[in-house]
Amino acid sequence: MLISGRVLGMNSAMDEISLLRQAQRHPLVREIGEEIDLEIGPGDDDPSFAHGPLVDVPQEPTSEEQEDHKHLLMAPGQDQELVRLQQTKRKKKVVKKWREEWADTYKWAYVDVFEGTTRIFCSVCREYGRKHRRNPYGNEGSRNMQMSALEEHNNSLLHKEALRLQLASKDKNLATVERPVYVKGSRVAFSTIIDSVVFELLNTLMSKTAGSIVEAVLRRDPHEVEFIQSVQEVVHSLEPVLAKSSQFVHILERLLEPERTIVFRVPWVDDKGETHVNRGFRVQFSQVLGPCRGGLRYHPNMNLSTAKFLAFEQTMRNALSPYKLGGSGGGSDFDPKGKSENEIMRFCQSFMDELYRYLGPDQDLPAEDMGVGPREMGYLFGQYRRLVGHFQGSFTGPRNFWSGSSLRTEATGYGLVYYAQLILAEMNKDLKGLRCVVSGSGKIAMHVLEKLIAFGAIPITISDSRGYLLDPEGFDYVKFPLLRDIKVQQRSLRDYVKSYTQAKYFEDAKPWSERCDLAFPCASQNEMDQADALALVNSGCRILIEGSNMPCTPQAIDVLRKAKVLIAPAKAASAGGVGVGELELSQDCSSIHWSPEEFESKLQESMKQIYQKSVKAASDYGFMKENPEALVHGGNISAFLNLAQAMIEQGCV
Repeated sequence: MLISGRVLGMNSAMDEISLLRQAQRHPLVREIGEEIDLEIGPGDDDPSFAHGPLVDVPQEPTSEEQEDHKHLLMAPGQDQELVRLQQTKRKKKVVKKWREEWADTYKWAYVDVFEGTTRIFCSVCREYGRKHRRNPYGNEGSRNMQMSALEEHNNSLLHKEALRLQLASKDKNLATVERPVYVKGSRVAFSTIIDSVVFELLNTLMSKTAGSIVEAVLRRDPHEVEFIQSVQEVVHSLEPVLAKSSQFVHILERLLEPERTIVFRVPWVDDKGETHVNRGFRVQFSQVLGPCRGGLRYHPNMNLSTAKFLAFEQTMRNALSPYKLGGSGGGSDFDPKGKSENEIMRFCQSFMDELYRYLGPDQDLPAEDMGVGPREMGYLFGQYRRLVGHFQGSFTGPRNFWSGSSLRTEATGYGLVYYAQLILAEMNKDLKGLRCVVSGSGKIAMHVLEKLIAFGAIPITISDSRGYLLDPEGFDYVKFPLLRDIKVQQRSLRDYVKSYTQAKYFEDAKPWSERCDLAFPCASQNEMDQADALALVNSGCRILIEGSNMPCTPQAIDVLRKAKVLIAPAKAASAGGVGVGELELSQDCSSIHWSPEEFESKLQESMKQIYQKSVKAASDYGFMKENPEALVHGGNISAFLNLAQAMIEQGCV
C-alpha cells in the first residue's frame, strides 16, 4: 500500500501540473537559458545519467515499459523487501520511464546557471525555489519531492501573478527573450511579467548604462507594467545625454524613485446604506521644480503602477512647460459609472478626508483626469475647503463661476491642435481640408474635435468603450452640438446615426483603419497596439498627435517609426492644460480675470515654446528632423535637463 499511496499523490500532482501547462502560452528562453524537455543531472544511484542526451516527449511507451510500470504499481500487496529488490532489478528501466514522463512535465521549464549553480527555472515567472534544484532521478522519493515542490511553487503568489498577467495579455505573438535579467535572487520573465514591454529595450542598441537603469527599476517593481513602459521610453531618449556624463546617470536613477507615495483606503456608503471600500492613490513624483500639479483618475483599473506612470509623465510634461512645476498623479479604483450624485459626492468627500493633508497651493493641487470631471472636482474642492477652514487657492478644473479659468476645460484639447498646426507649418502645410481620426469622446477628444473644425480640418471619427462612430463627410459646426449633447446626456454614440444616416457606428472596433492624414488618440494608455498601428499606416496617416498618456504600445511605436509616421508626444502636445492651470492660479492670486481670447493667445504661445524646446534639444543631441521620433526624444531630453539642473543645484535630497 505504501507505493500505491505514493503513486496516487504523484498522479494528483501531475494532474495539477498538466492543467497549469495547458493554461500557459509562453515563449521559452534561448541562448543562456536554452529550451529543454527535461532537467538532466547526475543521479545518486546511476551516475551514467550525468551525460545523457536530452530526450524528446515520448509518443507512446513500449509494451515492455508499460508492463514494467504496471508491475511496479501492483507492488503494494508484496513485502517491502521484495519491492526493494524489484526496484533494484528494474531500476534502469523505471528511471528511463520516469525521465520520459519528466520530459513531458518539463515542457514548462528550462535549466540555467545562476550564481554558479545549475537551477531549474519556471518558464512562467523565471522563478526557482528550494526544490527547483537539480535532483537525482534514481529513486521514487526524489521524484515526489519534485512534485511537491512544483505544487508549492505553482501556488506561490509570484507564480500566480505571473500567470495572471500572461493570460491577460492580448499579444499572442510574444517575442523570444534573448537575455534574462536577474531580479532579487531570481529572474524576471520580461515576456510574462511585463508582457514584452522591455523586449525592444534589450534587443535594440540601448547602451549598457541605460539598460542597467531599467534593470534597477525592474528589481524594485517588477510588476508595475505601465510605469516600466514609460521609464523605458524616457531612458531610450536619454541615451546620448547619459553618455556625456556619469552624473546624469545618478540623477536619473534618483529621479525615477518618487518623492512620496500615498496609498489609503476610501470607505463610503451607497444609497442603500451598504458600506464599500476602495483604494486611493497619490504619487508626488517630484517637487524639484516647484509644487506638484497632476490629475486624479477614477477607474476600476486604477492601481499603484498607473498612478506612478501618470505622475512620472506629468513630471516630465510640467518640466517641459514654461512654468516651474512639479509632477504628481493619482486617483482610485472607484468606478463613477452607474453611481448616483449622492454616492459620488460621499465617495469624493471620503477620498478628500485622507488626501487633504497632502494638498495645498505650495504642495500639490489635483486636476481632472479620466472619471473625474467638474462635478467630482467640485465635491473634492468643497470638502477640502471645509477641512482646511478657508478658501485656499483653487483646484484646476472646476466650473469658472466660483474658481478656475474660462478656458481650463478646453486647454488640453485646443493645445493638441495648436501643436499639430506648428508641425504642419514646419512642412509648409495647413490643417484645412485634412482628414483627421480621433479616438475617445471625453473632454479632450471633444475639444480636439471642436478646434479641428475651427481650423477647417475634417474630423471623421470619435469613439467610446463599445466602438467608434464614423461620419465620412466629417463633423462640422452643425453636427457638433448634437455630439456634445449626446455626451452630456450620457447617451450612446449610436444616437447620432438616427439624425445623420450617412454615419455608421462600428461595434467592438477602433477607428485606425479609416483613411486619414492625422490621428489623435485621446482615449487611454496603450489603446493602440501593433495591429492598430499597421492599420493606421495602411490608412495613409502621416502624423500622430498623442492626446492621452502613452497611447501606443512599444510594438505600435516600432511599426510607426519604421513607416516614418511622425509622432508628437503627449508630454509636449497635451501640455496646454498645465499652462492654463498656472495662469488660472496667477489670476486668482492677482484677482485679474482674463478673457477667453487672452487665455487662448497665451496658450498658443506656450505651445510654441514647448515645440521649439523639443526641436532644439533633439537637434543638439543628434536627432534630425527626418527622424519620426525627433519630437519624442527632444521633449524627453529638454524636460530631463531642466529637472537634472535643479536636482544638481539642490543637492542629494
